[in-house]
Amino acid sequence: MSACILVFLDLITKHLAVTHLKDQAPVVLWQGVFELRYLENRGAAFGILQNGRMLFLPMTIVFLILILYVFIRRIPCERRYFGMNVVAVLFFSGAVGNFTDRTINGYVVDFFYFCLIDFPIFNVADIYVTTAAGLLILLCLCYYKEEDFERVLPGWFHADEK
Repeated sequence: MSACILVFLDLITKHLAVTHLKDQAPVVLWQGVFELRYLENRGAAFGILQNGRMLFLPMTIVFLILILYVFIRRIPCERRYFGMNVVAVLFFSGAVGNFTDRTINGYVVDFFYFCLIDFPIFNVADIYVTTAAGLLILLCLCYYKEEDFERVLPGWFHADEK
């Protein structure tokens, strides 16, 4: 259910960007720092691999199947694994949001722009994926132990045997 809400929010913001930003001057929210600027991204994250749609679509399907398998079948429904569930939902939602755009339009609508640092233009789905990646790194470094990962994906993580 939460993934549906997140995907809906992503798609709604993209629709609003198309409706209010396409063929318009950027909307400056903080002069010299942050603005809303319409962009049709035909590449992957942050515009890399332009025009790689035929590569991205099957890769995304495989990624979504993997995330669903891990989320539904492997991550225990226990409080300890709440963070891992959040990571899975964020990755899934971001992938579905951009996959939907790429499938329907042939490109992904991006519209957030940090002009202060000239950061690549991005969207809400990108925020989900980036947040999930950062959270996963933090959880791996500070919270979960090897045994936790072994429980989710048996055989993938082995303790050093001496």
